[in-house]
Amino acid sequence: MSEQAHRLREAVIERVVRGSGTSTAAQREAAFTAEGVDPRARPLIDKVAQHAYKTTSEDVAAAKAAGLTEDQIFELVVSAALGQATRQLEAATAALDAAFADAPAGAAS
Repeated sequence: MSEQAHRLREAVIERVVRGSGTSTAAQREAAFTAEGVDPRARPLIDKVAQHAYKTTSEDVAAAKAAGLTEDQIFELVVSAALGQATRQLEAATAALDAAFADAPAGAAS
């Protein structure tokens, strides 16, 4: 990833997770890291992080029924998705680094 892309990615994460919002920065950070998530949002955040394609309007309705606003749900879901994407990117990068660590020079080209 280019340095500019890395900076832009970090700026997005900073704004989404730590910027102003309806949910607290602590709630968004918890959704991003998938640790210490508000119990009212936990089922939805877990689904977004592990099986996003299975997320339904019923999952969102359950979080809303548990007391979260639509804005809070949106912010937490975006934070969770960014967190999972970050973990997957880091794992993929580490795997590539490991795969090419012992490769002869020029093998990655």
